[in-house]
Amino acid sequence: MTNTRSIPEIQEEIVEDFAMLEEWPDKYEYLMNIGKQLPRLREEAYNEENKVRGCQSNVWMITRFEDGKIIFEGDSDALIVKGLVALLLKVFSNHSPDEILNADMGFLERIGLQAHLSATRNNGLSAMVKQIKFYALAYKAKMTA
Repeated sequence: MTNTRSIPEIQEEIVEDFAMLEEWPDKYEYLMNIGKQLPRLREEAYNEENKVRGCQSNVWMITRFEDGKIIFEGDSDALIVKGLVALLLKVFSNHSPDEILNADMGFLERIGLQAHLSATRNNGLSAMVKQIKFYALAYKAKMTA
């Protein structure tokens, strides 16, 4: 499962996908559709330890480290949030800790998410990004230990 595209390339593709959709109801529909494509986690992954703190909806995230890259898996019990999870996993999964830590998050603003999500969903999105960056930091520390 090799990712040959860089994080900025993936982010740009997402920006282009969102730009093709003119109305926000269509963009929400797009988010929900990519969320529906997200595979369920193993049943035992749905626990308190894997919950992302700071999300109003339930969000679970797990990781593994393979060949210097972090593989993220996630899920949510809310459809739009599940789409946000899928979006973030598409960007960050299968990249090195340094790539993740150095990633610019401006693409979220460019697609207009922050302006169109409720305050609680924005907080949840920030919490998911922080969790992803935390995992990257932890794996980086393990690599250098």
